[in-house]
Amino acid sequence: MSDASTTRKYPPGTHPDMPPPLLESGAIYWVRKNLLSSWTNVGLTLAGLWALWLIIPPFYEWAYADAVFNAADRSECQSLGDGACWAFIQERFKIFIFGFYPEAERWRTILTFALLFVAIGPLLFDNFPYRGKAMLFSLAYPFVAAWLLLGGFGLTPVGTDEFGGMLLNLIVGITGITFSLPIGIVLALGRASNLPAVRIICVTFIEFIRGVPLITLLFLASTMLSYFLPPGTSFDLLMRVLIMVTLFASGYLAEVVRGGLQAIPRGQYEAADSMGLKYWQSMRLIVLPQALKISIPGIVNTFIGLFKDTTLVIIIGLFDMLGMGRSSLADAKWAGLSSEVYISIALFFFLFCFAMSRYSLYLESKLETGHRI
Repeated sequence: MSDASTTRKYPPGTHPDMPPPLLESGAIYWVRKNLLSSWTNVGLTLAGLWALWLIIPPFYEWAYADAVFNAADRSECQSLGDGACWAFIQERFKIFIFGFYPEAERWRTILTFALLFVAIGPLLFDNFPYRGKAMLFSLAYPFVAAWLLLGGFGLTPVGTDEFGGMLLNLIVGITGITFSLPIGIVLALGRASNLPAVRIICVTFIEFIRGVPLITLLFLASTMLSYFLPPGTSFDLLMRVLIMVTLFASGYLAEVVRGGLQAIPRGQYEAADSMGLKYWQSMRLIVLPQALKISIPGIVNTFIGLFKDTTLVIIIGLFDMLGMGRSSLADAKWAGLSSEVYISIALFFFLFCFAMSRYSLYLESKLETGHRI
């Protein structure tokens, strides 16, 4: 019996679209196209499945089936099972997350990062509820976060030397990402400027930053910077790190954005001039939006690298999540459980970096206006 939609009479141009053939859409089509499209892909798919069969079942047994989730020390873990000793991670979980932050004040850190999602929501998504009003909160958020974390004005003061664990990674990473992008854009425009003094300053800064390892800059911030300050001047170590990380990332972002600017056809600049737009108007309305769209993969790649580089603060005595994990391994009660620690830390960084990469793909798809070759 024929389907009713095929026998019903429709006016010209109003017939509904027919569903695509089963083998040309959905999961079956994806498997045929990506995994079984040639004999080479078939061989690689089989080899990949075989490798996963060798890796996943033993890892599952170690990480879950034979794992121990409650124990007093490593000896008890070994007596209860042959798998992972997640009891160690469970006992030190709050240390890994909050560092040395006072336990009675940890609600402030939780509130700070809960408000972070409210602050970045209108910046990342156009359909965010009450986006216009929420943008005002986004502008005020850095000051709100500083007040909550550091205290004062009714809150108990907490020194930055008590920051640690995941809290420290997020503070350094988010601060660097937030402030390095606008600075990088200004540096890219300055490098492309026709004013010799501006161009020389920007080129010198960018090439210096790109030619020096981040570890060197962190050492400079922690030890040598005090020699250039007036005697008796006290400059918070975390603030020095935030400044150096931001400047380091901005140097790399400047080159990423400059690549996007060079990809803009000359006709776009000439069109802006023909419309009577001034320099900053043409940059804001025509050139920069296109350049930033082109530069999205490079920008997000720089952000991901920056976030992973936050672990380098351990070199200058700040205990981020990796530092907390390494110091916890020095406890004789839990000695020898490095696999559990490093897997947990790797999972934390993977989740954040994967989220940034997926948002990058979403943004590219949203802003796509042409056909890919």
